[in-house]
Amino acid sequence: MRRWKNTTRLYRNKITDAAIKVERESQTGEFAEIAPFVSGKRGREVFLNGDPEFGVWTAGQVIGLIHDIPTCQELVTRIEKEAEETLTSKLSLASSSKSKL
Repeated sequence: MRRWKNTTRLYRNKITDAAIKVERESQTGEFAEIAPFVSGKRGREVFLNGDPEFGVWTAGQVIGLIHDIPTCQELVTRIEKEAEETLTSKLSLASSSKSKL
C-alpha cells in the first residue's frame, strides 16, 4: 500500500497477499480497488472471530522474532536463561583491575 503512502506493517495472510496482488496489477491506481481487502471492518473481525486470515491487522517488528508459541512456563524459563546469558556475557567485558590513572 506504499502507493498511497501507507507503510503500515501488516501480518502476512491470504488477504494481504490478495491486496498486494491487486495493487501490483492495478491499471487505475485507485485505492478503491484494495479497500474491500483492507477495510477496518475486516480487521476488527479478525479480533472478534479469532481468524487471523479473515482480514488485515498490524504487526510490529518483533513479529519476525516469533517462531513458536511456548507455554507460559517455557517462555519464563527461556527469558530467565537468556537474561542470565546476557548478564554473564556483559560481566565478562568488565575489568576488575584498578585504573592506573
